[in-house]
Amino acid sequence: MADSRYTLDELAALTGSVCEGAGQVAIHAVAPLETAGPDEISFLANRRYRAQLADTRAAAVILPREESAQGARFAVLRADNPYLVFARIAWLLNPPPAPTAGVDETAVVAPGARVDASASVAAQAVIEADAWIGPGCSIGPGSVIGTGVSLGAGCQIGANASVLAGSRLGERVEVLPGAVIGSAGFGFADAGDHWESVPQLGRVLIGDDVSIGANTTVDRGSQGDTRIGDGCKIDNLVQIAHNVQIGEHTVVAANAGISGSTRIGRYCRIAGGVGFVGHLEIADGATFTGMSMITGNIHDAGVYSSGVPLMPTREWRRSAVRFRQLDDMARRLEKLERLMETTKDRDGR
Repeated sequence: MADSRYTLDELAALTGSVCEGAGQVAIHAVAPLETAGPDEISFLANRRYRAQLADTRAAAVILPREESAQGARFAVLRADNPYLVFARIAWLLNPPPAPTAGVDETAVVAPGARVDASASVAAQAVIEADAWIGPGCSIGPGSVIGTGVSLGAGCQIGANASVLAGSRLGERVEVLPGAVIGSAGFGFADAGDHWESVPQLGRVLIGDDVSIGANTTVDRGSQGDTRIGDGCKIDNLVQIAHNVQIGEHTVVAANAGISGSTRIGRYCRIAGGVGFVGHLEIADGATFTGMSMITGNIHDAGVYSSGVPLMPTREWRRSAVRFRQLDDMARRLEKLERLMETTKDRDGR
């Protein structure tokens, strides 16, 4: 880790925040409120942690513009978005190491593959025929770049990740270790007494500034292409099936599963464990809370939820019995309503 130091005044200027207090104090690290020391900076974005301000030993805290700091023993950086400023400061203080350009002697680069002179290819990596590795790319150890793959400038491919035949990645795409981009989608035709595979002939097309998490899979299209728009952030252990389309700047948390040919709009937020059935249309700006199951089209932006929240086991068992009775109860209620309507008509009331 680099030993970078900035004064608070410098950090304020670089992040668009406002310094209140000792602007010449040098900061060398970020830390949580409860553990931060006298040369570290922390932040408060969630008011449930406000009580920790009284005891923090941090040299400075990034606070919302409306948050009081009366009596504080620390300097303050004022920001509209404290967490964003914290993230930018963390990068300033911990810049990633620059990869060393060149191809490791144990890597395998096929004839016809092109690797820019400024790119880095680590040990045991495989670059197959007709692949193009752009300027400043970093290819991690044991990774596979398939036939005809194109990586734009500044892509980072983690250890043991695979970007398979025909995939196209834009600039500054991050693929974390173990991810698989461009594998065959789940396509099988029912032949009566057995299943026969359907060729997956499309590609995966990924825009600029996309992040793909560890052990996430993005399947190639069956005939057309699977597409992920600019700025999307995909967490670990996400399944994106063939021909899925994800609009720009959508975020998808871990363990989500998106079935084939679903089209998700721009700026959507998909929490952990969310599932989509196939062939859906999801509007721009839709948000889905954790463990939701989406079975129909979503036409409007908004927040959507499904599922039964956690409850004590005894309550759950009673509720589960009621779930099985709901259909019968609904039928009895409808019958009762019809009877009441008939009685009212007969009595003239």
